[in-house]
Amino acid sequence: MATREIPETYLEGFAEILAEVGRTGRRLSRDEVDGRRALGEQAASSGHGLRSLVISHLTATRVAWPVTSTPDRVLAAVEQAVDAFAEGYERAQRLAVRKEEAARREFIDDLLHGRSDPGRIVQRAERFGLRLAHAHAVGVAEGVEPYDDTHPVTRTVEAALFARFGDRRILLTTKDDRMICVVPGDQEDVVRYFAKQAYAATGGQAAIGRPHSGAGGVVRSYEEALNALDLAKRMGLDEPVLLAADLLVYPVLARDREAMADLVRSALGPLREARGGAEPLLDTLHAYFEAGCVSAQAARRLNLSVRALTYRLDRIHRLTGTDPTNPQHRFTLQTAAIGARLLDWPAKEL
Repeated sequence: MATREIPETYLEGFAEILAEVGRTGRRLSRDEVDGRRALGEQAASSGHGLRSLVISHLTATRVAWPVTSTPDRVLAAVEQAVDAFAEGYERAQRLAVRKEEAARREFIDDLLHGRSDPGRIVQRAERFGLRLAHAHAVGVAEGVEPYDDTHPVTRTVEAALFARFGDRRILLTTKDDRMICVVPGDQEDVVRYFAKQAYAATGGQAAIGRPHSGAGGVVRSYEEALNALDLAKRMGLDEPVLLAADLLVYPVLARDREAMADLVRSALGPLREARGGAEPLLDTLHAYFEAGCVSAQAARRLNLSVRALTYRLDRIHRLTGTDPTNPQHRFTLQTAAIGARLLDWPAKEL
């Protein structure tokens, strides 16, 4: 592969420094060191490789070697000059990296919160491998500790993702201590793989929003994934990977909070009269419905005998006037039980 030619500009004054040092044996002055640093910064900003630049300095040293000087003097001067040049080069690179990281973070914040002009977001997205004219889905993963872009877990998930799928316009980042993965909407396998890898690495939980089009679609999918994680906490859902598409009924139920609160008070309020309060009987309803209304399975979940479970169900019937074993009554009680979880009742008053 052809090596990019290094302009003589970056060697300006180098031969003169060698000649002067070879003649006098002095070290480089502060101005000379600062000058080499400045040239290193310029070379980095122009995109030249440090290896080629060092080779150019060594070549120039061979050409301009002072014949009347000792090797120690010349090599000490070369070392000081190249070290200053490399320091400037590395400083410029660090600055460029910080600027790139700041630009990436700003873009991610704007992308996930929809705070910027959509047209500008679309233009900036191309730089990070996203084509927002198409649909995108967002996966969100959280664990027992906060994650940022440099966390080993984030790096592990990133390595697994790119090792399997390569460059498929995937954006992996972090936000608010969670890992975020944005993928094209037709690449469901990628976001599901991210969610599984994140769960395996964190032991936490991941959620996937539905694909939506446009810059606003990323925000919507991201919010769906966040809402799914929040819902899982409130509803006690322990699946490692949650799909927002499977949980759409819950936002519908919670949309009219006052109506839901009224249903909970009306259908379940009498459970407060039970010895021990409403919670044991409410837990019984949750277990019974989650077991598909199979008494034996529900009893195992609660570590009860079937007889004890039957007693509790009968107690619920007598207190509320609604029979959980009756298919005609079941929907009302199950909806109210879901509402109780959504509203954190009876821990919170309605």
